[in-house]
Amino acid sequence: MEFCFLRGLLLVALTPWTLGDDGQVTFVSELSSKPAQKLSKYSWYGNARLQRFHIPEETAVARWLFSVTKGHSFHCGQHNVTIHIRWGAPPVINPIGSVFPNATLWSPCLSLILPVTSHSSTTLNLSNPAPGDWYVAAHLPEDDGRIEQKGFPSCSYFFQPQLSIRRAVDIPTLQQGTFLQQTAAPDRPARLKLYVPEFASSLSVSVADCSSGEGVDSGNCSLVLRLGSVSLQHGPVTVNCSGIGCSAALSNPPWDTWLRVVVESGQDNHTVTFSIVSNYTVGCKPKSVGLRADDDISKLHGNSSYTNSASADNSSVVTDVVAISNKSASPLSASACVWSIPVLFEEVDVLSLRFTPVNGPNVSVTHTHATLLTYPLHTQATGGTLNLQLTLNTTNVTLGNSSSVVACLSPWAPVLELNRSQPCHTALFGGYGVRVNASVPKAVVRLPFPQSTTWYLTLQLTCNSSDCGNTSLVSVVPEVFISACVEDCGTYGECRLLRSYTYLYAACVCKAGWSGWGCTDDSTAQSYRRQLLATLLLTLSNLSFLPAIVVAIKRCYITEASVYLFTMFFSTFYHACDQPGIAVLCIMDYDTLQYCDFLGSVCSIWVTILCMARIKDTFKYTLFMLGALLIAMSMQLDRKGLWNLLGPILCAILFMVTAWVYRGVRRRHCYPPSWKRWVLYLIPGAVCALIGVCLYIFAETEDNYYYTHSLWHILVASCVVFLLPPKEKNREGSGWSRGWSWNWSWRPRVCGYTLCQSSKDELYTVT
Repeated sequence: MEFCFLRGLLLVALTPWTLGDDGQVTFVSELSSKPAQKLSKYSWYGNARLQRFHIPEETAVARWLFSVTKGHSFHCGQHNVTIHIRWGAPPVINPIGSVFPNATLWSPCLSLILPVTSHSSTTLNLSNPAPGDWYVAAHLPEDDGRIEQKGFPSCSYFFQPQLSIRRAVDIPTLQQGTFLQQTAAPDRPARLKLYVPEFASSLSVSVADCSSGEGVDSGNCSLVLRLGSVSLQHGPVTVNCSGIGCSAALSNPPWDTWLRVVVESGQDNHTVTFSIVSNYTVGCKPKSVGLRADDDISKLHGNSSYTNSASADNSSVVTDVVAISNKSASPLSASACVWSIPVLFEEVDVLSLRFTPVNGPNVSVTHTHATLLTYPLHTQATGGTLNLQLTLNTTNVTLGNSSSVVACLSPWAPVLELNRSQPCHTALFGGYGVRVNASVPKAVVRLPFPQSTTWYLTLQLTCNSSDCGNTSLVSVVPEVFISACVEDCGTYGECRLLRSYTYLYAACVCKAGWSGWGCTDDSTAQSYRRQLLATLLLTLSNLSFLPAIVVAIKRCYITEASVYLFTMFFSTFYHACDQPGIAVLCIMDYDTLQYCDFLGSVCSIWVTILCMARIKDTFKYTLFMLGALLIAMSMQLDRKGLWNLLGPILCAILFMVTAWVYRGVRRRHCYPPSWKRWVLYLIPGAVCALIGVCLYIFAETEDNYYYTHSLWHILVASCVVFLLPPKEKNREGSGWSRGWSWNWSWRPRVCGYTLCQSSKDELYTVT
């Protein structure tokens, strides 16, 4: 189960919230929990464990409990677990301090560091949290580059987050221009909500007739008025009230949403009574919103050649009409204040969306009014990257040096007036501003993991003087789209699709020493010379199997030699394809090469040890085939498992020791009987194998992999040369090799006797 969900009702006796309402406010307590997940050391975003929580509307208090537990009993020291929290989208993190790609903007999120020895926990309390999805990511410190073999004991830590909330069910609503009588106490603030419609340009909330009802200073009450919710990156607008009233005003408030209002009392042991009212103004609204009664979809698509081509390609296109009328494609009328452009929304692929203006890619921009485009982003799109590319079209109009087109990309609400003094910032949220002109005709903005809301792009022509002269209308090409990663992670990266339960997101995994969000940080990048050296070492080191193949053939171990040849071939081309840089050669699918390399490596060890056992050929070749089939099955299940390597080795050693002990007991002598065989062959071969296994398990890191693994190839091939037993005395007369002789003469054998062939020519007399 993804959620463990509990609910309880807490009935709290409160004073009446509104005039004439004698009811009580009901609070609901909810608890959600996620399963524990194993943490990893951080090297890229895929190492972070991402969890998503949902906080409903009207939540008063949210409390997170983060628990980290060690998964084993042996001592690992103290480790610091870093926890990142963000509202609306996954947190954008940079634990290793790498450089972000050009034009990539991001804001830091809240981070907590939790020291862990065996079990640790910490809590995070938020009052009036923003409703919606909250994302929690956790990871261990930066990866030290050590390669840990799967199945080998290592330090493991498990992270489990839990969320408990307390929300009010029946919060009163502030209506436009309607006063409400409210009370606030130090331990019981007044909670209200109001709806902000679309196209609202300003909002004001006023508190009046404040009275504590006690003493001389009953009319001088202290209140704190808060508008908005807590989202960690942005807090509510706070106004400290004194006297009998105060007010808070918001310019460019968030559109089409519920806004939270909280009034707190600053007087100890006093209940404050006050009146509160809200007002909003619509300063700029298009002439027509939505389709008219006599409009149909054919009129909408009639002016768009892009729509026709998209329909021909059988694409799925959804139209999000912000404002459209019969005059939407014509220049603005003098009475209009904003030019709203309808936008087509097209789903191209997973985490791949594209937005296109309905009347074509070119958008007209003037200095008298703002041009507005709307881009709704759903939760499924927050796991990618929001890209804005603004290009100035200078084909027909030449823009002066003193003029430029200013753009502001903002969430929740647009900035409808853009000039040199107006910042790209709304009442509660920040925006991202860009500028194009004759000297810089192109601007790019990339936003990793954008928040799930409606984004607005405002365009306006600005000039140094109030009059732009002959250039009063210019054309720009705004390209807005969602991509999985930043520029597909470049040459030295791979864009990978990740999943946290039902939520999909993408991140770059870098190679060849490159790092960063888009694999563009080359501070630790490997040079081409080093990449080529690593490729040559890892591939040419497999040629050390040639002596083993020659020795096996010379001693008539043809089956073993074929296995060594198979291993050498696929190990060479697997490592040629497995390189992280650009010195790569793949003769077939990477997964096939990896499978054959792992299969050949284990089979080589299997046949070598069984060959050392010197068992009968029928039994030996039966074990060869049976072992190869079982090893192939285990490699398909988990080719990197530790027991897939140790299992065949231990079984083969068991067969070998059993055979040696049987011969030793039967002959009443140590087997093998020759001390030279032990000193010159068996002990050196065992030492080579032991050193190679120690290098493979304990010494390999990301930095030294290319030469430690090359040394592993050489040691394994060398131990095969030492450990292969000498040629059996009757080897030519056994197995499938009967009748085969290396002097290229062939004699058929019957019952152990060689049939001789007479060299005399028989003469036939014809009469």
